[in-house]
Amino acid sequence: MPATILVINGPNLNNLGQRDQSLYGSKTLTDIQKDISTQAEKLEIRVKFFQSNHEGAIVDFIQGESAEAEGVIINAGALTQVGYSILDALLDSSLPFVEVHLSNIHAREKFRQKSVFAEKAIGQIAGFGAAGYIYALDHLASTLNT
Repeated sequence: MPATILVINGPNLNNLGQRDQSLYGSKTLTDIQKDISTQAEKLEIRVKFFQSNHEGAIVDFIQGESAEAEGVIINAGALTQVGYSILDALLDSSLPFVEVHLSNIHAREKFRQKSVFAEKAIGQIAGFGAAGYIYALDHLASTLNT
């Protein structure tokens, strides 16, 4: 059975394609998910997608799906700075996770530069647009294969 990676997107990421394209690119979340699925097929990995604008729903998803998964890619969006309950769910799952941001959060407003996930993630990818998800998937796949 191929490994399963959970791909989680937080608040406002359902509006990609309509948001500031200079920061977030022109791809929709559906476009990004298609790109991830294509790469996952090449890597012989299963992906399971989830997006919510609600922190508790993200926690419920992690708790409900982590037993059947081997890793997580998360773009917590605006919950990056305050999503301690999401962090706790990730830590409780014991799954390796990669934090992804479409924009370079370190070159933006001061409040966006803090991440509650960064210290516990196996990596953080920021500023590479939609390609960041592919980089995260490739990295997790290589981590799972070693």
